[in-house]
Amino acid sequence: MKSLHSYRLLNVNDRRYSKSIQISMVACSVSLRGSLSNSLLHHFPSNITRRSSCKYFHGNVGKFKSARSCSTAIWDALDESPVVQNEGNGKGIDFLYLMEERGIRANVQTYLWLFEGCLNSGSLFDAKKLHAKIFKSGFDWEHVLGSRLIDIYLAHDEIDNAIKVFDDIPSPSVSLWKEVISRLLSKKLAGQVLTLFSRLITENVTPNESTFASVLRACSGGKASFQFIEQIHGMIIHHGFSSSPLVCNPLIDLYSKNGHADRAKLVFESLFLRDSISWVAMISGFSQNGREDEAILLFCQMHKSAVVPTPYVFSSVLSACTKIESFKLGEQLHGFIVKWGLSSETFVCNALMTLYSRWGNLIAAEQIFSKMHHRDRISYNSLISGLAQCGFSDRALQLFEEMQLDCMKPDSVTVASLLSACASVGAGHKGKQLHSYVIKMGMSSDLIIEGSLLDLYVKCYDIETAREFFLTTETENVVLWNVMLVAYGQLGNLSESYRIFLQMQTEGLMPNQYTYPSILRTCTSLGALDLGEQIHTQVIKTGFQFNVYVCSVLIDMYAKLGELDNARGILKRLREEDVVSWTAMIAGYTQHDFFTEALKLFQEMEDQGIRSDNIGFSSAISACAGIQALNQGQQIHAQSYVSGYSEDLSIGNALVSLYARCGRVQDAYLAFEKIDAKDNISWNALISGFAQSGHCEEALQVFSQMNQAGVEANLFTFGSAVSATANMANIKQGKQIHAMMIKNGYDSEIEASNVLITLYSKCGSIEDAGREFFEMPEKSVVSWNAMITGYSQHGYGSEAVSLFEDMKRLGLRPNHVTFVGVLSACSHVGLVNEGLSYFNSMSKEHGLVPKPEHYVCVVDLLGRAGLLHRAREFIEEMPIEPDAMIWRTLLSACTVRKNIEIGEFAARHLLELEPEDSATYVLLSNIYAVSGKWDYRDRTRQMMKERGVRKEPGRSWIEVKNSIHAFFVGDRLHPLAERIYDYLDDLNKRAAEIGYVKERYNLLNDVEQGEKDPTAYIHSEKLAITFGLLSLSNTMPVRVIKNLRVCNDCHNWIKFVSKISNRAIVVRDAYRFHHFEGGVCSCKDYW
Repeated sequence: MKSLHSYRLLNVNDRRYSKSIQISMVACSVSLRGSLSNSLLHHFPSNITRRSSCKYFHGNVGKFKSARSCSTAIWDALDESPVVQNEGNGKGIDFLYLMEERGIRANVQTYLWLFEGCLNSGSLFDAKKLHAKIFKSGFDWEHVLGSRLIDIYLAHDEIDNAIKVFDDIPSPSVSLWKEVISRLLSKKLAGQVLTLFSRLITENVTPNESTFASVLRACSGGKASFQFIEQIHGMIIHHGFSSSPLVCNPLIDLYSKNGHADRAKLVFESLFLRDSISWVAMISGFSQNGREDEAILLFCQMHKSAVVPTPYVFSSVLSACTKIESFKLGEQLHGFIVKWGLSSETFVCNALMTLYSRWGNLIAAEQIFSKMHHRDRISYNSLISGLAQCGFSDRALQLFEEMQLDCMKPDSVTVASLLSACASVGAGHKGKQLHSYVIKMGMSSDLIIEGSLLDLYVKCYDIETAREFFLTTETENVVLWNVMLVAYGQLGNLSESYRIFLQMQTEGLMPNQYTYPSILRTCTSLGALDLGEQIHTQVIKTGFQFNVYVCSVLIDMYAKLGELDNARGILKRLREEDVVSWTAMIAGYTQHDFFTEALKLFQEMEDQGIRSDNIGFSSAISACAGIQALNQGQQIHAQSYVSGYSEDLSIGNALVSLYARCGRVQDAYLAFEKIDAKDNISWNALISGFAQSGHCEEALQVFSQMNQAGVEANLFTFGSAVSATANMANIKQGKQIHAMMIKNGYDSEIEASNVLITLYSKCGSIEDAGREFFEMPEKSVVSWNAMITGYSQHGYGSEAVSLFEDMKRLGLRPNHVTFVGVLSACSHVGLVNEGLSYFNSMSKEHGLVPKPEHYVCVVDLLGRAGLLHRAREFIEEMPIEPDAMIWRTLLSACTVRKNIEIGEFAARHLLELEPEDSATYVLLSNIYAVSGKWDYRDRTRQMMKERGVRKEPGRSWIEVKNSIHAFFVGDRLHPLAERIYDYLDDLNKRAAEIGYVKERYNLLNDVEQGEKDPTAYIHSEKLAITFGLLSLSNTMPVRVIKNLRVCNDCHNWIKFVSKISNRAIVVRDAYRFHHFEGGVCSCKDYW
């Protein structure tokens, strides 16, 4: 009766609607998913409520009576309207309640459509109501229903509810496991995927290919341990999927991302059929693991296999070419890309732009950019970064504006690149404008941008702004603290840098692998070894002692500061093969003149399969230059060429130094001309190399060319040029360079003063050397050594010893060079006991192991004093094997003292070591001559002739009016020879008048002296001095250089000439300086 009553309540419109329902029922029974059923409920008012709908359908129940057998299908059809209209699922749930009131039980399809409606409308509330309804009604879960409900919960990030639904499904099928895992993976819920997979294994469900593939992709998020990945790999093999591309492709990718390229390669090689994804995974895997060469070779193999390359393949190979700077090959790949019609692919274009930008070919990069149909952020970032790296900040900023006009909001990478561009060219003003933009766009808290902004202010030397900005940032960002450490390090402010280092730890931040290098580099540049050692201790305490990056900086610090044993110890303890650490050690050995050790280490590095970088090659070539190992240097240069460093500037400079120091003048010039972008180091290599190899005139010519070319000379340049003038004893040009140093502001530098002390000492002006030394506000050990050595060379032994004692009183630590100077000083003035005492103090008081040069000094000390037997005993008791220099020193002393016995003893040893050295034969011959043993003298000379040994002729030089004049014994080739000999006769007569008596030439017998013209025996120094007296102003001292030891007669003659001419005469022979003035020599006749 109730239903009939309800029927009467229907108005005319309601009847029209009920009629349309009756017409539609037949169609619903035929096709539940047909278009008619989908449109059926479109006729109902959209504002119908649950209550009104119940009232409405109660009144129409009679109309459904005839279709009772398909009632569920009809109700299902009614439930489709919310799905179509997406206006919420409330009406569908109302219909569900109405179905229950009429005794109609909903089936799986009904709930499925209702869930679809919830999923499409986004109604989590309705979905939960349906879930509760199903749960209360005791409805059996179907897999398809559970899967749809899981989709709804995952769509609303209701992970726990999704898993609970899955747990309620009895005996879920493999496909359902796979589907749920796949859905979780699509939501990037890697942790839940791995948990669910573990359950799957525990419940003995056999995973299929898709499941394994999903789980492996989940592992790539870093959620799984490597051991877990290996276990999955084992299961893959166990279930027979080891050759399935679907499974193996993500496995290759996973191994590669975890740094196990070799395992990835094994998986790749196990594939019988490789698709394009397999090749991409392996190629990119090699590239990611620093095995770019293998990536390129694999691409070649792929090409030969006729596999059609995809854009992803080209992107990976181009990335590999960029990393190893194989730009030519990348250019060839560009041709392939055009051929295959992939030149419009966005990510391929991005990779090409990165390649060309790194190459410096920005024209090609811009052309690619301009032709791109679709540009993304990476496109702009690639080009902006390339422009920034090449210093084109204006164009980079212009591109930034174009990016904004392209309706593309710049991200932190773009802005960071722009800030880097400004920082690289010191464009602080533009950088500040970008800072304003960053604040406006709300990006100021981005960690990358914070670091870039701080780096900008630091590189623009705006330390105050950098400090202010640093104080406004989040102090938890360790990167910013590291940048501030670098900032104060650049300013040389070690105290502030160390204060920041301590403060960051006080605030609870632990130093990382970049913090330690930041402050250690400051310690290195300022020579703060003590502080560096303290920080090294902290490195060990905090567990960074095996970090490759930290260790490489520690090795560099110890090596540069001379603690080579400590540096080598760190290198030996390294657990990884790091080329930077090895090359830092090689460079350290080279820097401190341990050239043989440097080359041994270079060879050891190669033997271990470590490929050298440009620093290693340049250091090794420099080491070859240090020991004049020309052939080995050329071989290493060839290696560097093959390794792709043919145009490297540092290697080019090292090669110039090699040829110059080996005296290969033309080769040095040729290597120099091959350098396109010559810098100060290139010019310095040529100048210093020529100066060190004795080509001093060439060195000074290059120095002049450098000035004419407008290249700014630095302190090292001036030092090399001054050394060249010192070696030539060219005091005039030396003083000119000194004036240039003052003009350029280098006169206050300690290194400048050191080289000037050496200049004036070698040019015979010991007074100027002393003035330079005593006016220095600060002195290094090198300064003291230079002055002590200068005093020693000039025969001022007492002054040298006194200076050495002052040095010790000031707490300065003498080194090996210091003791060479002190021992030589004692030798030149006959301080035998003092010299021996100083020699013994080397090891006992100063911890220095005497070197061969120190033993030479002691032998010279004893020999000059006439203690030849004691000198022989000293040599025989030496802990090291005597070298040629030691025996030559003893032989020279025997010649002066006419001791044939010990002289022959020394000569025998010397001839065994150096049978082709002319000095040995000459000295031995002279011993026999001065002793009157003419037969022995003749046999010695005959032996010398038979062996093809030629005596070095005596030669003297003097500079007059900017020209160097050279003289030989009995020389008559000079244009003024007649005037020189006439004036020499006059000098001889005047000298004889005041007591000079010419010594009989005792190297020739009576017959030989009677047969030859007496002028043929006039020594070169007499001719040079005579010419100087004729040509130089009376106020100028006469400065002469001789390549051999001055003889007794010449020494005596010069004393008399200095008196009669009233001139100062300075003679530098092979052993020392002689200052003659007023008939007295500074050596006091002891030389």
